[in-house]
This record gives sequence, structure tokens and C-alpha cells, in this order.
Amino acid sequence: MSKEELLNEIASKSIQSELYTPIPASYKIGQCKYVVVFGTVMSGLGKGIFSSSTAKLLKDMGLRVSPIKLEGYLNIDSGTLNPFRHGEVFVLDDGMECDMDLGTYERMLDQDLSRLNFATSGQIYTSVLEKERRGRYQGRDVQMIPHVTGELKLRLRELAMKTQADVVFVEIGGTVGDFENAFYIEAVRELALEEGPDSTCFVALTYVLEPPALGEQKSKAAQLGLRSLMGMGIQPHIIACRAGSPITETVRQKISVYANVPKERVFSMHDSESIYFVPEMIKDAQIDKHVIRILKLEDKVDENLQRERWTQWKEFTTKISKAEKKIDIAITGKYITVRDSYASIIKALEHCGAHLGYKFVLNWIDTTDVNDENVAGKLEGMAGVIVPGGFGVRGTEGKIACIKYARENKIPYLGLCYGFQMAVIEFARNVCGLEGANSTEIDPNCKYPVIDLLPSQKGLTGLGGTMRLGGQDIEIIADTLACEILGGADKTRLRFRHRYEVHPDYIETLTKAGLVFSGKAPGEPIMQILELPDHPFFLGTQAHPEFTSRPLRPNPFFLAFTRKVIAQSSK
Repeated sequence: MSKEELLNEIASKSIQSELYTPIPASYKIGQCKYVVVFGTVMSGLGKGIFSSSTAKLLKDMGLRVSPIKLEGYLNIDSGTLNPFRHGEVFVLDDGMECDMDLGTYERMLDQDLSRLNFATSGQIYTSVLEKERRGRYQGRDVQMIPHVTGELKLRLRELAMKTQADVVFVEIGGTVGDFENAFYIEAVRELALEEGPDSTCFVALTYVLEPPALGEQKSKAAQLGLRSLMGMGIQPHIIACRAGSPITETVRQKISVYANVPKERVFSMHDSESIYFVPEMIKDAQIDKHVIRILKLEDKVDENLQRERWTQWKEFTTKISKAEKKIDIAITGKYITVRDSYASIIKALEHCGAHLGYKFVLNWIDTTDVNDENVAGKLEGMAGVIVPGGFGVRGTEGKIACIKYARENKIPYLGLCYGFQMAVIEFARNVCGLEGANSTEIDPNCKYPVIDLLPSQKGLTGLGGTMRLGGQDIEIIADTLACEILGGADKTRLRFRHRYEVHPDYIETLTKAGLVFSGKAPGEPIMQILELPDHPFFLGTQAHPEFTSRPLRPNPFFLAFTRKVIAQSSK
């Protein structure tokens, strides 16, 4: 029976029944286990960090894991969200623009994800309404329960089927008090009932206050948040307590009794130097073993593999701890007041720092305040300069001033996406003599539009879905810095998120003046990597290499940049 036939059969039966639970063809109830992570008290505490860390530990045991982030907003994806409001927009290889937590999952699991691993309320409602228009509900009045909750359960089971997961980790964004999350919570409550005993592990991540004026930890807010969750029919199996310092025994006892959770499952997830220490915190508290016992997965654990992978991970975290030498790097952008806007860049540099035995001190420079007169003072003492991605006019002249200073003063430079485009503009103006060169995004009527819309984007007017998104192959030119960085490879693959490109009409002018385009789209005049041969390290890419950097496998472009930063600083 096809999927559509099965849905129609279930919908037909629903005419006489209040039950509506669409199930994918070939899916067997109980074949997959689910770990669901909720937030209480406040958002942004680290649900994704706890979920991805625990998922990593289970993956290291030999289990197949697949995460999914559920967002309550009505946007179809995260593409139109302002970084000031929601942090970095992370792009998956298949082009899905999603929440930055997906980046945490990819890095922690060393696993490429897809659009199956991200869902919003907008996606769920759209799917339900489309089915209603096609008559899939056979005349039923379409309701939040059972149709919207049924759609979410279908998504989770489809994810389990398509990824062949032993365990699906479900992270519900926001908190239990958020109105828009109510149907998510109801859906996973129903899912646990339908999947049967030992099928689902509920984890509540809460926050323990420690007011400076009192000098002690207070758990009342955490207790009230847990009461809200329990009032919605969810009895947590594990409670992860966020706080600045380790949770006291007294607080653990209070929360244990109040929430009816054994004390050994009340876990202190206090602040640490790096999120990469969280798996060790979970392991030391044996929370990973509790999850295995709750889900009855003991027979699937490969202890030899677990020891091997844990040894590798400990080597990595030990390097983070031992790195003491510090070097200053400037991050010059316009979203610097919200560090989450550049989360993947921060992590990519942390990966390189552990690999090279250094701590890179990030100096955040707001380019809206930078110009040719003050740029020297702004970049004083910086061993390297990074211009990250971005959109719009604000801060662009400041970025160009930073690039000019790095080029002229031989400071290692790495340009990412917008940083690539700004480098082209700077070179066109100050080396090629094209005064007034710019991007048509910044000045539609500029004299020399060295950066212009991609041909495929001309004529499109809407936001979201109008960009060149996701993984794209790059043809690498031989005997270039990019070729050397990639070990002599003639091609690579990186992720993109842009509408504008180097205008083909100006490529010859730029290259004759000394700019080298060392990477391009196969078969197309779309330039994707640039470099300057007469500079210690000057490289820009239209891509976002930070999205593919992993703890044990730093991205080659970031690694080469940081190596040169260290070498230059040692002179």
C-alpha cells in the first residue's frame, strides 16, 4: 500500500473515530526510540547543547541517532530572520536555512543533516492545510487535535524511517510556557502513549537562579516550570539544571522530590569553558547510561567502539584545556552585539585553536564605526582579520576599510561570503582604479557594479528561497593557495548563501591587476574563491566554510588562516 493510500484509509476511518494517527508505510510501532528535550523558565539555556551532547554519547556507543529541532514560529524556515533576533542562520548541504542549533548537532555528531531534521509550526500548518485542500481528511473538521498533532507525529516517524535511526532526539524550541509550543508538547505526549512502554525519554532542561544579593541557589522558578510541564501530561525522566556554578545537593534534592524524578537523574549542567566539555559532564553523571536503561537499549551498545571514540574525544578536549598561548583576531561585522550571529565562526576558530595549541582571542569590531581615518587604531594589535557574512548597506564601508588595511599592511585576511564581495570592491577601487566600484545591493546605480545579482536571481522580488543555497561544488585552479590548502585537490564542496556575485564583465580587469580567482563554479563564470599571491595570506570565499568545520576535522581554510596568523605573530 502506498503512503497516499494509507493516509486515505486512515482518514476514511477517522470519519467515525476521533483518532487520527497517520503512520508511514512499513513503520512498526516501537521500532524507534525517542528522546524529547523541553525547556522551562527561559529559552536559550542550552537544550541543543544537552541534546546534541547526549546524542553524541549514544552515537559513540554504536547507535544510529537522528536529531530534529522543532521551532514554534510560523516562518517556513529561518532564512528571513534577523541575526539580532535569532542568531546565526545555519545552512544545511541541501539548502535548508535553519536554526543555529542544527550547526551544534552537525558539529557534535560529525554528521550532515537535512531538511528532515528541522521543522517549524509554519511547515506543519502548511502541510495540514494543503492536505485539507486536497480532501485528505474526508470531510472531517480539521483541528489542532488530532490533525496538527498527527502531522507532527508523522514527521517524527518519517524521520526515524528515512534515517534508519535507533533513537530520534527531539528538541522543542522555547519553553513549555510558550503558547505556540502547546501542540508540540501534546504531540509527543501522544507519541509516547502510542509507541508504548520504554519508547520515550523525556528530559526537562531548567534554570536554577543564584541571585548575587542572596548568595545561594534558588530552585522555585525551576519547580514552577516543571509543574507547568507536568500539568501538560509530561512526567520527565531526567532533569538537566542550568546554572553558573554546580547545582548544590540541597537543590537537587528539592527538585527531585518536587518533580518525582530520582536524584541521580537530576543533572547539574553548569557553565564550562567550552560546550565540548558537556559530553564529559553528562558521562560523569551517567546520564547517558540512564537514557540507555530508560529506553531498554543495553543490547545495542558497542563498548569497544565507545572506548575508542571516547579516547579520541578526550584528546580533543584535553587540547582545549592545555592551550594557553593567546593570539588576537579581529571579527569585523555589524551583528557583533549578538555573538550567536557568528556561532559557526567562533566554533571553527575553537576547532583550529585546539588543533594548533592556541586560544584565539576574538576582538569584535563594529564596522559601522570604522573608516579610513580610525581603522589603524581599531585593528591595532590584531594578528588576523576576518570579515564575515552579512546583508545590506550598514557597515559596508567600514568592512572595506578593514580589508584595505589588512591588504596594505600584510595582515592575514579571511573573507567569508560578504567578506569575499567586499574584498573585490576594495581591490577594484584601490588597485584597479575603478573609483566608485560597488555592489548593486549597496548602490543600484553605482558606476562600476563589480558585484551584481546572480543571473538566476534577476527578476525575483521575494525574500527567502531567492538565493543560491546549500552545498555546491567548486572547481579549484592548480598552483594556487586554495589548491595548496586543499592538498592539491582540483575540486571541493562548500555551502553557500548569497544572491550576488562578481560581475563577469569585470573579471578580466581584476585578474590583470593581480587578483587571482582560484575557485569557480564548474562550467559557469561564478567566482567562488579569491586570493592575492603577493600577500602572506589573503583569501576570500563566497562560501561559508565555517558551516563544515568539525571538532576533530577543522575546516582547511580556517586552519590555513590560523596557521599563518600564528606564523606571522612568531616573527
